[in-house]
Amino acid sequence: MDNSRKKILMKRNWQKKDIGLLLYDMGAVNISFYLALWFRFECQYRMIPRIYLEPFLKFAPVYSLFCVAVFSYFRLYKSIWRFASYNELARVLTSVAVISIFHIAGITITCQAIQNGGIYRMPLFYYAFGVMLQAVLLLAVRFSYRFFLLMWGLKKKENDQHYARRVMLIGAGAAGQMILRDLHEAKESVEKVCCIIDDNPDKWGRFIDGVPVAGGREDILQNVEKLHIEKILVAIPSASAEQKRDILNICKETECELKILPGMYQLANGEVAISDMKEVAIEDLLGREPVKANLEEVFQYLNGKVILVTGGGGSIGSELCRQIARHNPRQLVIFDVYENNAYEIQQELRTNYPELNLEVLIGSVRDSRRINNVFAKYRPEVVYHAAAHKHVPLMEDSPREAIKNNAIGTYKTAYAAMRNGCRRFVLISTDKAVNPTNIMGASKRLCEMVIQAFDEKIKAGKAGELPVLHAHSNDEDGSMRGLGKPASLERSDAGMPESPNTKDAAISIESETDFAGGSEKPDTDITSVKTEFVAVRFGNVLGSNGSVIPFFKKQIAAGGPVTVTHPDIVRYFMTIPEAVSLVLQAGTYAKGGEIFVLDMGEPVKIDALAKNLIKLSGFKPDVDIKIEYVGLRPGEKLYEEKLMEEEGMKTTPNHLIHIGAPIPFDTDRFLAQLKELMDASYGEAGDIRELVQSMIPSYLPNKKQ
Repeated sequence: MDNSRKKILMKRNWQKKDIGLLLYDMGAVNISFYLALWFRFECQYRMIPRIYLEPFLKFAPVYSLFCVAVFSYFRLYKSIWRFASYNELARVLTSVAVISIFHIAGITITCQAIQNGGIYRMPLFYYAFGVMLQAVLLLAVRFSYRFFLLMWGLKKKENDQHYARRVMLIGAGAAGQMILRDLHEAKESVEKVCCIIDDNPDKWGRFIDGVPVAGGREDILQNVEKLHIEKILVAIPSASAEQKRDILNICKETECELKILPGMYQLANGEVAISDMKEVAIEDLLGREPVKANLEEVFQYLNGKVILVTGGGGSIGSELCRQIARHNPRQLVIFDVYENNAYEIQQELRTNYPELNLEVLIGSVRDSRRINNVFAKYRPEVVYHAAAHKHVPLMEDSPREAIKNNAIGTYKTAYAAMRNGCRRFVLISTDKAVNPTNIMGASKRLCEMVIQAFDEKIKAGKAGELPVLHAHSNDEDGSMRGLGKPASLERSDAGMPESPNTKDAAISIESETDFAGGSEKPDTDITSVKTEFVAVRFGNVLGSNGSVIPFFKKQIAAGGPVTVTHPDIVRYFMTIPEAVSLVLQAGTYAKGGEIFVLDMGEPVKIDALAKNLIKLSGFKPDVDIKIEYVGLRPGEKLYEEKLMEEEGMKTTPNHLIHIGAPIPFDTDRFLAQLKELMDASYGEAGDIRELVQSMIPSYLPNKKQ
C-alpha cells in the first residue's frame, strides 16, 4: 500500500471517530437533562408532567445543534485526546459553561412560550443536575482514553519494577519534582525512584508523587544500603558549591552511578528533564563558586575591535577565541605555531560563526620579522598573549627553550604591540610564577616583569629606551641584524647603504626603518604610546592540554595504576571558561602594570583528586585501581601560591578578582640582564638558571619541600 493511500485511510479513520464523538455529544447533552427530569419525578417516565416534557422535546433539536457549533468553535473535535491536558480540560469546561447558560435561558423561554403564562421555568433540580451530569459525560468520554492508557501504563510499570534500576533522588524542590515527574511519565523508563533525600526536615516522612522523602544527607548511605540503590540523581541547582561538594563527597562513597543537574538556568526556563542530568565531573567536587565575569561589559569593550590571540590553538587560547567570536569583533586574528590546533579552531569558528572576519596565521612569537609583520598588517587593538611553553618537566630538561619562547617571545610580542598602536596587551600568566622552583614558572615571572617594565617606561614617557631584542647578529629572518643597535647601524655593519640616521648611536626606536619587515616605519609616534600592559595569573586549568585530569583518566581507562607525585601535593584548579572570563575581565579593568589574580578558593590535594576520579569512574581506590606515589618531578613543589608575600591585594568590582601590587625592581638593570639572558639562551652557553636567579631572587631551582 502506497503512502498516499495510507494517509487517505488514516484521515477517514479520524473522520469516523470525529463523527462518532459528535453523535455522542448530541446524545449526552440531551440525555443529561432528560435524566434530570426522570430523577426529579421518582425515575418514572409516566410521572413526568407534560408541561415539562413538551418544552424539553421541542428545545432538544435546537440545543443539540448549538452544542455542536460551540464544541467545534472550541476545537473539541480536533484534539488528540490521548495527550489531553489542562488546556483541553479548560476548553471542555468553558464549552460546558456556554451551553449550560444557553440551555437555562432557552428552556425557560420555551416553557413560557408553550404555557402562555402559569409555569415559567423547569424545576430547579432539572437545571442543577442536568448541567452537572452533562459536564461529567462530556469530560468522561474525552479523558477516559488517556485514563485507561495511564492505568495500563502504571500496571505495566508495576510489572517492570522488578527489573528497573533503583534510584535515589536528592532534592525535593522544584527541580527534583520536575525530574521525578519526567521519570514517571517516561514510556521507556527502566528506573524506579525509591526515595528522595532533602535537608529540609519539614519534608521528612512526606510523599511526593508517591515517593517518600526519607531524610537528609546524613541518611544517604543508610538508604542506599537499605533500598539497594544503584543510581543517584542530584537535583539541587540552587545549592552552593560547598553544599554540592559535601553531598557529592557522601554519594561517591556509595559506588552508585552519579548524575547531577548542572545549574539554575534550566529551572528558570522551565526545561528541567532527566535528559538535563550530566555525569558528575571532578569540578563539581572542588567546592568553589564559579567565577562570574561581567561579560556584557567585557564584550562592549571588545565589540568592533581587531583582536589578536597568540597561542590561539591552545586550551586557553581557543576558548578565548570562542568567547570573543560570539560578540562581534571587527576582526579576530589567531596566531599559533602549531598548525593542527590552529586548523581545528579555524574550522570550528568558521562553522559556528560564518560571518566572523577571521584570520588564522602560523608563526612563532620568537620570530621577530613574522610577529612584526603581523602587527604591522592587522594593527590589533587588543592582544591576548597565550603563547607559551607550559609543561614543567619538559622545560626543566630544555630551560633555554622556556626562556626563548616565554620570556623573549613575550618581549618581542609586547614590543611589536607597542610600536603598532595596540591599546591593551594582556599576558596569560600562572601561579607557578610566584616564588618559582622550576624554569617554566621563572620564565613566566620574567614575562610579568617584561610587561611591568613596558608599563613603567611608557608611563614615564621613556618608551624609546626599550631596546630591540634580536637573537643573532645575522638573524635568519633578516628583519633586524644585531642586538640592541639601531637598524641604521645594523645595515651599515652588513655592508648596506648608510641611512641618514647612521651617526645616531643611541638606541632609538624611531630610527627603525626596517621594523615591520618593510621600508615603512610604524605609524605610531613613540612619544604618544598609550599601550596598557597587564598580566592575569591563575592556577591549573581542568581539562587543558597537559592537565593532570586527562592523564589520570587515561591511566584509569587502562586499569591503572594512577601515578601521584606526592601524597601531600596540592594545587589550585579552575575551569577553562573561568580562566577565560578572568582574562577577558582583566582587559576591562586594566589601567596598566597590574597582575590580576583569581580567588580560587581552597587548594585541592592531588591525591584526593585521583581518588575522586577513580570513585567517579565506578572503582575503588587501591582495590580496583592502585595509586602509586612516584616522587616530585624536577622543579616541582608541593604547593603553588597565588601571590608573592611582598605583593599587596587590591579589590575590583568583581569580588573574586584581585589585583596584586607590582613588586618594584630596577627596570634598566632588568632590561640589560634580559639581553644577557637572551644571548646565553641562543648561544647555548653559561648557566641559564644562575642568570635567571640573578634576575628573580625568589627563584630557587630544585627547592626542597
